[in-house]
Amino acid sequence: MNSIHLKTPAATRSNLKTIAALLPYLWEFKVRVILSLSLLVLAKLANVSVPLVLKEIVDALNQPHAVLVLPVFLVISYGVLRLCSTLFGELRDAIFAKVTQRAIRRVANKVFTHLHSLSLRFHLERQTGGVSRDIERGTRGISFLLNFMLFNILPTLLEIGLVLGILISQYDIWFSIIIFLTLLAYIALTLIVTEWRMIFRRTMNNMDSKANTQAIDSLLNYETVKYFGNEAWEARRYDEHLQSWEKAAVRNQTSLATLNAGQSAIIAVGVTLLMLLAADKVVEGSMTIGDLVLVNAFMLQLYMPLHFLGFVYREIKHSLADMERMFTLLDENREIQDKPDAIPLNAHNAMIRFNHVNFSYEPNRQILFDVSFTVPAGQNIAVVGHSGSGKSTLARLLFRFYDVQSGCILINDQDIRDVTQHSLRAAIGIVPQDTVLFNDSIYYNIAYGRPDATEEEIYVAAKSAHIHDFIESLPEKYATIVGERGLKLSGGEKQRVAIARTILKNPDILIFDEATSALDSESEKRIQTELKRIAKNRTTLTIAHRLSTVADAHQILVMDRGRIVEHGTHQALLACNGVYARMWELQLQEETKEQHGFTS
Repeated sequence: MNSIHLKTPAATRSNLKTIAALLPYLWEFKVRVILSLSLLVLAKLANVSVPLVLKEIVDALNQPHAVLVLPVFLVISYGVLRLCSTLFGELRDAIFAKVTQRAIRRVANKVFTHLHSLSLRFHLERQTGGVSRDIERGTRGISFLLNFMLFNILPTLLEIGLVLGILISQYDIWFSIIIFLTLLAYIALTLIVTEWRMIFRRTMNNMDSKANTQAIDSLLNYETVKYFGNEAWEARRYDEHLQSWEKAAVRNQTSLATLNAGQSAIIAVGVTLLMLLAADKVVEGSMTIGDLVLVNAFMLQLYMPLHFLGFVYREIKHSLADMERMFTLLDENREIQDKPDAIPLNAHNAMIRFNHVNFSYEPNRQILFDVSFTVPAGQNIAVVGHSGSGKSTLARLLFRFYDVQSGCILINDQDIRDVTQHSLRAAIGIVPQDTVLFNDSIYYNIAYGRPDATEEEIYVAAKSAHIHDFIESLPEKYATIVGERGLKLSGGEKQRVAIARTILKNPDILIFDEATSALDSESEKRIQTELKRIAKNRTTLTIAHRLSTVADAHQILVMDRGRIVEHGTHQALLACNGVYARMWELQLQEETKEQHGFTS
């Protein structure tokens, strides 16, 4: 399931569809596009006029000495036209720069936003390194495609058309036939060989993404690699991908050399035939020396862009291959979407109700079976059970990271599938078991709960989470960078940052998913007191491993293998002498052993 549908042929978009996807971004600056295209035409007209003026200069100078006059006007015109062909091109690039960069920005942001809108299922299956490399190459491909397709292929085709028109109207039809056949052979060779070479480029992309994915995954898990002394193993795995990439890259380069040689041979044959024909016409007297210079200049003028056209076509094909993978990300369907008529959630005095909920992550592995319970407004309902019993799944469903297969989840009698995801998640605050922080400052990570909060509010939240004094003891205080995924902080410190972040969010509904699991007993007691204070008068769902932390909950639900097997208060459940009572007894024994271990 790691492919995320990026490697299959079915995922490949057609080139026309990829190009069409860019048109709306171009049309945002329609005046700039039209002006750029106008400058493009002017530049090519000036370029094609240069050999015509050169012919007149040569013919003027090829007179008997007695009547020889320096064609000053023609020479100046020649210089002006040469300047214009370059100047108009540079102006065109300057005007179009904003169009290209804005298109890159818009597409990259659209992909980024779309990735955030995809379901948790997609993000659990994706490979971060590969996805980031796909976006990087795709945006680079947009820049190349826009610039070279509009300003190299189109003007080259325009120039070829103008040259053929001049040659047909003024000279022997054979000049046009030779140029046309040379172009035809050149384009045919370029298309056929480039299509064959694309398999090497796609293999290179695939191996590059795989290598990048593995490298990032390995670096993120640096400590685990060190724990098991597997540096050589990781390097070997990385090199396997690079080896496949190297083979494809070598084939790519050797096939490119073959293509370039073939293109040069075709051009050389075409130029030779043209010059032989022109020289013959000069000898016959039907063409002047100026005409020969004109034909030669046209061929040299066409040769460079034509040779470049082969390179541009290859690169455009490569850019399209690069963009395929990025646009495939945009084709990923959002599993969880707001209904067209979705309304904001009214979460004031929230009452939560799970009503006959059945759920499975995979069709053949059901997690929850007919789960029904109610969390009355302002009360704290605890969920306990062995690992894998489905406790944390309740939190994921309440956040609507997934939709239930049957049954429903209601908040104040509103089905959460009928309200906007933004309003639903704004109403819920969570302190997760595994806190992941951004590689930024402690201040930023706490402020993430409510980015528009004042400094004073952030300090109050930190004090409430009993982390303010610790932060103030650090050399850089709140500006301290926490490292990738918060690895520079201990588990307990990360947990306190998560609690401060949730306090700052000030939600109507609270979820504590084993929120104090990373804390020692003394810290846990202090934080538990604080959690009880912030949970007061809020609807709270507490998912717990240590039963002592939820003994005073309004009601405790006991889960086993996806079902609620018992429910009631702490005292009532002990009196039942069932699953909860056995779990309680087991934990008391463990705590007694720990205490004996410390005292002995």
